[in-house]
Amino acid sequence: MLLSLVLHTYSMRYVLPAAVMMGTAPTYVLAWGAWRLLSAVLPSRLYREVDDRLYTIYQSMVLFFFENYTGVQVIIYGDLPKNKENVIYLSNHQCTVDWIIADMLAIRQNALGHVRYVLKDGLKWLPLYGWYFSQHGGVYVKRSANFNEKEMREKLQAQMKAETPMYLVIFPEGTRYNPEIPKVIADSQSFAEKEGLAILKHVLTPRVKATHVAIDTMKDYLDAVYDVTVAYEGTVDHKGQRKLAPSMTEFLCKECPRVHIFIDRIELKDIPEEQMCMRRWLHERFEIKDKLLIEFYDAKDSKRRNKFPGKSVHSKLSLKKTLPSLLFLGGLTASMLLTESGRKLYVKTWIYGTLIGCLWVSVKS
Repeated sequence: MLLSLVLHTYSMRYVLPAAVMMGTAPTYVLAWGAWRLLSAVLPSRLYREVDDRLYTIYQSMVLFFFENYTGVQVIIYGDLPKNKENVIYLSNHQCTVDWIIADMLAIRQNALGHVRYVLKDGLKWLPLYGWYFSQHGGVYVKRSANFNEKEMREKLQAQMKAETPMYLVIFPEGTRYNPEIPKVIADSQSFAEKEGLAILKHVLTPRVKATHVAIDTMKDYLDAVYDVTVAYEGTVDHKGQRKLAPSMTEFLCKECPRVHIFIDRIELKDIPEEQMCMRRWLHERFEIKDKLLIEFYDAKDSKRRNKFPGKSVHSKLSLKKTLPSLLFLGGLTASMLLTESGRKLYVKTWIYGTLIGCLWVSVKS
């Protein structure tokens, strides 16, 4: 019985982080909503600056749990610029933690508030978050034949017109690489073979549409493209077979000891503009990712496994970057919940905020 209790407690280590991150969402939305109303008569640029600062506070709190709380080692390869840049961030996609990896890099450039995502259309229905991500500059896209190029271009053009700093995260595979769903991997490889493209083992065949629209629309606004390859240590079984990457819950339960992040900064002049040429270029970039991941997971020399080639840096995030945000948002939320009127407002924010958000995204669809 004691052993069962210990195991149960061990598995529940994600409850506190999840409770705080989810629990502070209404507080955050109320603060953002108040600023949104107040800034209606102010220049849009001022609204964006404060919105980015608010987003930095919330995401810094998230990173407290994903880095400081878990104690994960973040190992960075390649050259991550120290200064802020307007960039498109292209990455392989394995799990929901991939979203957090973009934050891990952005905070090290003091650009956390600039992170915006290209997201699957279905995620716009997330309570509170779905609506807010769009308000913060995120772009929801539908797959294949339903992809709306005009809508995406218009949203990005509006961001440029407002001089919005851009750290636009795109996962070109369109869905996660999941070794437990071999059909998705097989279909991806069959498509590559049919199109005369290299067959990839550890990543899926990338889709070019969102990447092409983003680069083509913002080519005169961007400083670079970051090509990012991520590997989670511990995702190979005893037979050497690839396992499922950690979920957010597993990550928060400290089941991933190290994250390896390889960054290649690419100049815009080195990227072809025409869509078909860019498609070939993007596939070649994913061939490079695949080779890096083959080296990481499958290298015959055990000394070369579980790391990417080249020099690396163990990058530890200071508590000064994250703890103040946790205390601030946690304190505001606790203060609200201490009073009856605050609790009512808290519950109403969850309910009405979700309803208004769903109404807003349905009208905008």
